[in-house]
Amino acid sequence: MQKTVIVIPTYNERDNLRPLIEGVFSLGLPNIQVVVVDDNSPDGTRALAEELAKTYPLLIIHRKVKTGIGAAYVEAFQTILNDPQKPDYIIQMDADLSHDPRTIPAMLAHAEKYDVVLGSRYITGGAIVNWDLTRRLISRFGNFYARTVLWLPYRDLTGGFKCFRREVLEHIDLASVSSVGYCFQIETTLKAHRKNYRITEIPISFTERRVGASKFKASIMLESFMKVFFMRFHE
Repeated sequence: MQKTVIVIPTYNERDNLRPLIEGVFSLGLPNIQVVVVDDNSPDGTRALAEELAKTYPLLIIHRKVKTGIGAAYVEAFQTILNDPQKPDYIIQMDADLSHDPRTIPAMLAHAEKYDVVLGSRYITGGAIVNWDLTRRLISRFGNFYARTVLWLPYRDLTGGFKCFRREVLEHIDLASVSSVGYCFQIETTLKAHRKNYRITEIPISFTERRVGASKFKASIMLESFMKVFFMRFHE
């Protein structure tokens, strides 16, 4: 039976984690495991994850230092790939309920034909809920900039709801991923594209978090701008 692992990085997501985990496992999908990567949240997220692990198949990776979402994903991916019982598919999603778990079955269905499935806000059927105009314009420009500079055809390069076949993550050299912030999403898709993996987008509805503070910062945008420029010339 095919195995799927869902990776969820957390930092101060105690109020969101339980409904997210319950939403994932309410789908009734077979052979699912969730990996929670917690960056030493002071709000008790890790303790809640440990409580949930008594009911659901959860693996908790505790990171002592908060070094960015990219580093959290890389550590989780490497841990998963070193497990003797490797999964067939690896899904990444945010912990703040902005990604609807009900999209997961569609992602897995497309992953039967494609190597990477991107959840896209910017194709027909995609949507963003509760973002102001400034945030929308920044996101649109960021995607246009990355798509243009890197010569990529995908509409949503900065989204964090993605599904990989295991082989993709084994072959894109995770150790060389240098983006610590949200540019990580662009960098991993670029690496897969350059290795000629089959990549597709499916529409998702992205909902801005209702609880907790957004992790978006101007410094993240600046890192992405500079990193994209240098990635254009680095194979």
